[in-house]
Amino acid sequence: MVKITDEVKRMDVKEFREMGLLVELNRTFLHPLGLALEVVVDDDGTEKLGGIWDYRDDPEGIVYGNPLPVDKVNKAREFIKQKHRQRAKVLGFVYQEVGGEKLTET
Repeated sequence: MVKITDEVKRMDVKEFREMGLLVELNRTFLHPLGLALEVVVDDDGTEKLGGIWDYRDDPEGIVYGNPLPVDKVNKAREFIKQKHRQRAKVLGFVYQEVGGEKLTET
């Protein structure tokens, strides 16, 4: 398990985006809430997290324009599937429960 130390490993923002994880985070979690995490590319090509777009007042949330970056979605899904299998094997679960109780949908 990850231990909190002074040495935190960090993924480069460009790698996060290229792996399709930004697309999947936005598409599956943030966009339905009317939110989006943005990446800003500096003049020198450096990528960094910019901020959170806030369209919570829009009833439809945020939707990707066409074409949806299917290649990035597929790349992210494969990585996610692999990590979920590993985590379930090691811990017996994928998503950590809150307060020892199962969360319910409303």
